[in-house]
Amino acid sequence: MESMSDESEPSSMAGPRNLLLDRPVPAFTARSTHGMVSLSDYRGQWLVLFAHPADFTPVCTSEFIALESVIDEFRRCNCALLGLSVDSIYSHVAWVRSIHEKFGVAISFPIVEDISMSIARAYGMLDESSETTATVRCVFFIDPAGILRAKVYYPMQVGRSAAEILRTLAALQAVEQCTGMSTPEGWQKGDGLIPMAPTTIADADRADAMPDSPAWYFAAPGRVN
Repeated sequence: MESMSDESEPSSMAGPRNLLLDRPVPAFTARSTHGMVSLSDYRGQWLVLFAHPADFTPVCTSEFIALESVIDEFRRCNCALLGLSVDSIYSHVAWVRSIHEKFGVAISFPIVEDISMSIARAYGMLDESSETTATVRCVFFIDPAGILRAKVYYPMQVGRSAAEILRTLAALQAVEQCTGMSTPEGWQKGDGLIPMAPTTIADADRADAMPDSPAWYFAAPGRVN
């Protein structure tokens, strides 16, 4: 495991971490189904890093197929996908080949080997007391500068939604482009954004006077090009 700086020497990160939003994520270099990959390979684009507890599982297989089906939408958003599992690289290769053979889907994104669980622990997916890899079902949204913008954890029995991952990515990109704006519930790409609530009396009075504002703390969504 490396420090965040590309110039730093690799170092060991044995303990678990609670990754904080808007902070750099731990760098790593590891084997994958596409050869060696490093976090720094993805600088300049968004990255969705998602982990699963084991290969050849039904829920994760359905997720991989669904994500591959919308891979072009991720690419249009300047976002790469990177899978991770604590299984060996040989298991990853066999699983990818099986998905292609049984379902006719060629998985085009890399799957990282984390057999030592060092990446899982560095990213807070596991702690030292974990007896299984059941908690390694996480999705991390990492921006082009290597900053964590969102993270979601799922239990083994609940499949992740490719559409929701895409929606969250689009929302993160939308609010990044429009300072002081947010996405309301159920927001979809192309919908209007809403301003953050006023933090001063003067701003609250101005917001309250707006004709399309039902409450001083809630303005109507506005269209964003």
